[in-house]
Amino acid sequence: MASTPLLSPSTTTVAPNRTSSSLTHQLFHLSSKVPFHTFPAKNHRLITKLNVSSPANKPVTSPTSKKPIEEIIFFDGGAHYGDLAANLLLGFTLLWLPLTLAAIPRAFYLRYRFTNLRVTVISGLTGQDRSDFSYKVIKDVQVVPRFIGEWGDVVITLNDGTKVDLRSVPKFREIAEYCLSMAENPAVLKEDSTGPRGF
Repeated sequence: MASTPLLSPSTTTVAPNRTSSSLTHQLFHLSSKVPFHTFPAKNHRLITKLNVSSPANKPVTSPTSKKPIEEIIFFDGGAHYGDLAANLLLGFTLLWLPLTLAAIPRAFYLRYRFTNLRVTVISGLTGQDRSDFSYKVIKDVQVVPRFIGEWGDVVITLNDGTKVDLRSVPKFREIAEYCLSMAENPAVLKEDSTGPRGF
């Protein structure tokens, strides 16, 4: 039986060393052929955006909060109760019946409000009809006393010629004087010189 020749330890270690050195040499040879791309260096800058809400030549000023003017009520009420009572008594006559029917809704659904800012007239079943005007547009005020002067009508003339007739107003003289004092061009209160008229 023929015996296989044994390899010496020196021959067994040489072959792997040659293989590893040849592989390393081939890797270096291949890496030298691979082209390297060089990229230009970018200059990174911080960009800050400013939002300017006003022109550059105008200084920015903080808005000043104005206090709202408090509305003070001088008079708030409806027609004088004497107007309704007198018209109901005279309503039994057929001649006075139309005036009585007009006095009933005036007593229940009509309100006058005089404040330091405006005059307000509220009417309608639910108060949906409302008209306001400022004292600045008042041109003239006249009063017409009713009955024995317990109540009266206040006729306000505006700058555009419109006449606002407020019927059966209690304290009508005081209210008319207040309206004239609040107007821009106060005038003398005009009262009907013929005296009280009807109801």
